[in-house]
Amino acid sequence: MVELASGDLRGRGEAVPYPRYGETPEDVLAAIEAVRGPVEAGLTRDHLQTLLPPGAARNALDCALWDLEAKRAGLRAWNLAGRDRLDPVKTAYTLSLGAPSAMAEAARAAARRPLLKLKIGGPDDLDRVEAVRAAAPKARLIVDANEALSFEDLRRLAREFARLGVRLIEQPLPADADADLKGYDSPVPLCADESIHTRSELDACAGRYACVNIKLDKAGGLTEALALRRAASALGLEIMAGCMVATSLAMAPALLIAQGAAFVDLDGPLLLARDREPGLTYLGSLIEPPPTSLWG
Repeated sequence: MVELASGDLRGRGEAVPYPRYGETPEDVLAAIEAVRGPVEAGLTRDHLQTLLPPGAARNALDCALWDLEAKRAGLRAWNLAGRDRLDPVKTAYTLSLGAPSAMAEAARAAARRPLLKLKIGGPDDLDRVEAVRAAAPKARLIVDANEALSFEDLRRLAREFARLGVRLIEQPLPADADADLKGYDSPVPLCADESIHTRSELDACAGRYACVNIKLDKAGGLTEALALRRAASALGLEIMAGCMVATSLAMAPALLIAQGAAFVDLDGPLLLARDREPGLTYLGSLIEPPPTSLWG
């Protein structure tokens, strides 16, 4: 967590170092500390984009700057982003990878939630999805492969997933195998996750995916994430607002990305033993806008 002080005002941001991209807590803290001078000299969000690469360190600082700027202006952060209000959104609820029977049990317990996201990655993937579908027949389903499938697996499973009513397949192939998707007409829309961080990957994704998962930790903060959202929408791509497993402080700025998104996956606090106080209000799967005491 980053906290920036200006007189009596405090701006805060939270990020999660992600090992998939070679990030460690120690490295992220060192990167933040390395820009202490410019921050204390009055660093702007635009200048921050040039000082740090996309990732957790820039995300924490960028979101803290948004929070502080909103408090200085006496406005909400979404007003600064050009929105009159922030509406509640419904989030997916994630089912961890496990045996089909275990995932069915978890799905049964969450069957009243409108959108479930299930992790796959192994020889029993079709059994997993069938078990979840049987346990939660009314829920919309997202399948998240986390780069675990081959192209042959995808072509075989996508037909079956369509039969089971799956609405989206997230990151089916390893990011470096994306070229295989060019020209593939999937029976279930595909969503890029590990393949998309910032606008620099957008053109390549546009020819391979129908949707992009925008996460603040990948984009390096709300500033780039909002720009990515605008650019992706202009290309006709659907938007998924995603997250790492983190507290409500990390989810709050992502709610700006979630406005009008086709899919929202901001259930991080629901997967923790304990959220921070004050946190976001989750009414089932509905997330209320953040209080000023939390962020923005």
